[in-house]
Amino acid sequence: MIEAAPNPVTTVMRALADPTRRAVFERIFESKEITVAELTRGSGVTQGAISQHLKSLKQAGLVAERAEGRNVYYRAAPQGLEPLVTWMDHYGVFWRERFQNLRDLLKEIDP
Repeated sequence: MIEAAPNPVTTVMRALADPTRRAVFERIFESKEITVAELTRGSGVTQGAISQHLKSLKQAGLVAERAEGRNVYYRAAPQGLEPLVTWMDHYGVFWRERFQNLRDLLKEIDP
C-alpha cells in the first residue's frame, strides 16, 4: 500500500507541537540568523537534539539554512506557516458566523 504524502498543515502542526522545537523556532524567529552552537548555548538541550529539531523544522519549511565556511546559519522562513494560517482562517470564518448567529438569537430572546 502506498502511503499518501502528509498534508502541509499536519506537517507544520507536528513540527510546532513539540514545546522544545517550538522554543527553538521562536529563538530562530527572534534572531536574524543563528547557529546551532548559539541555539544550544543556555538551552539545556544537547547539540544533537537541537540538530534533530532543526531537521524537523526544515522539513516543515519553517527554517532555512545558509552555510558559511564551517558554520551553518539558520533563519526563520515565516512563509512556512502559510498552510497553518490558511487553515486557521477557514475555521475563523466558521466561528465568526456561529458567534453572529448566537448574537442574533440572543437579541431575539432579549431585545
